[in-house]
Amino acid sequence: MKQQTIAEAIHGVGIGLHKGIPIKISLEPLDADSGVVFHRTDINEYIEAKPQNVIDTRMATVVGKDKDRFVSTIEHLLSAIYAFGIDNILIKLDSYEVPIMDGSSASFCMMLKDAGIKKLDKVRKVILIKDKVKVEKDDKYVSLEPSLTPSYDFSVNFKHPAIGLQKYSFAFTKSNYLNEIARARTFGFVKDIQMLRKNDLALGGSLENAIVLDEKRILNLEGLRYENEFVRHKILDAIGDLTLLGYPYIGAYKSHAGSHNLNHELTLELLKKPDSYEIIDLDGIKEMVFYDQN
Repeated sequence: MKQQTIAEAIHGVGIGLHKGIPIKISLEPLDADSGVVFHRTDINEYIEAKPQNVIDTRMATVVGKDKDRFVSTIEHLLSAIYAFGIDNILIKLDSYEVPIMDGSSASFCMMLKDAGIKKLDKVRKVILIKDKVKVEKDDKYVSLEPSLTPSYDFSVNFKHPAIGLQKYSFAFTKSNYLNEIARARTFGFVKDIQMLRKNDLALGGSLENAIVLDEKRILNLEGLRYENEFVRHKILDAIGDLTLLGYPYIGAYKSHAGSHNLNHELTLELLKKPDSYEIIDLDGIKEMVFYDQN
């Protein structure tokens, strides 16, 4: 299987979650072995999507060089890029954050579908997980372990009447992602949003781009897109966070109450243990279903 980029550039506009103003976004093709690269057009700064460039994971995954040169809230876009099998792409933004769109990755999936896929002349490489790697904190954990069927198994347990204990598992393919994960929205609680806005954050957050909950219920009049939308969104985030590895990974991801920070620590832990993985040509595992063509 060859590396891929998009066939043509595509452009869009969306609201920034924190800044609350329109942000222009353009997705453009890149050559083989270029990876995923962000370009802040407002300051003419290029930032590669790599684990060593992660500078913050408190409310979103942030890559950058310092407090003035960074890109925030990258996980939903990276999740869509991973699902479409895109290895090389340039992401142009005229601000410091990726637009929140509707709070899921669906809008980015539509952009990638419209842009089309272009195969490049170099073989695609993947990370084959050979030994289990796990990161734990209190009762929370994230892990990667060997499996020739890429899969995700996630559980959350929020002490909230509208969430509670939720579990979800799925075998990763592009079509499964589009059907089961892509439309799952981010979520937040009124009390947290009020605190963030006092600090000039979450100014673009609304019922149009998140599931919002008070102490007892969901405030969105249309309700949920999936019965267990909360845990599905956590899987969407995890796929985006682990895209920073730079290669697709063949293995089973498992988590309970995982976070952006734990996902980042997992990428670092994996890369610190070269015996736990091997980088191979994707053509070397012909019996594995990894990316379907739907």
